[in-house]
Amino acid sequence: MDIKLALSQWTRNGARELIDLFFPRSCVHCRGRVGRESPLRHLCTQCAARIDTIKPPRCTTCGYPFHGVFSEAVETRLCPHCEGLDPVFSEGRCCVLLKGPARSLVHTLKYHRGLYVLEDVQTLFSRSPALAEWLNNAVLVPVPLHPSRRRKRDYNQSELLAQAISRAVSSKSQVRAASNIKIASLLRRIQNTRSQTRYDKRARLENLKNAFALAKCARVDPEQRYVLVDDVFTTGATLNSCARVLRRAGCQHIDVLAFGHG
Repeated sequence: MDIKLALSQWTRNGARELIDLFFPRSCVHCRGRVGRESPLRHLCTQCAARIDTIKPPRCTTCGYPFHGVFSEAVETRLCPHCEGLDPVFSEGRCCVLLKGPARSLVHTLKYHRGLYVLEDVQTLFSRSPALAEWLNNAVLVPVPLHPSRRRKRDYNQSELLAQAISRAVSSKSQVRAASNIKIASLLRRIQNTRSQTRYDKRARLENLKNAFALAKCARVDPEQRYVLVDDVFTTGATLNSCARVLRRAGCQHIDVLAFGHG
């Protein structure tokens, strides 16, 4: 079996090198050429180096890092990004800071049908400190899109991110149990709200009021730990609104995870 896996990997790598030879990859951020030395397939070496992976100490609600502070006690504090949120969930984490090249990855996925960047997203999730342990035995719940927006986009980026997270965690061979995480679509969006990008925190909270509901035929286990998944944590309004629906349905253990904080 190991020989077959090695041969399969060798074949895939060879095919990639051949494709890259005839169709050189361009960086989704600076549009420069992506060389073989880059640790990511769709960001050049210089742009990949500008990705800020979030590490402790960080805010326990949104995951934003406390720069320049090294005391573990600081992790019990709220940061300015989530003060006043009144979170329904217990803990929040993010993988990277959403700026520069990281923002380009999200925009390529979300607005330009660039599903190919999920490979880099998975790589970045696999580098997120202690993520595999944190997700051990959890059920990932993607934030849903409204049906009309889903039809227009043809996919839900949060579902794809949940799948990338599952693959990233499963690749951590030293944490075998973490491969038991599951993905469940427990929520539906019942209001086609406007984009949140132009709203302040108060308006975002109001905009998402009653926007989500439990999916039809969804069943929740009060003892199970659920982790809501979204592409971006900005004010936390979307994730908190989803967490409120799960809480009303009887979920007792709810956390949230986003790819980027910004």
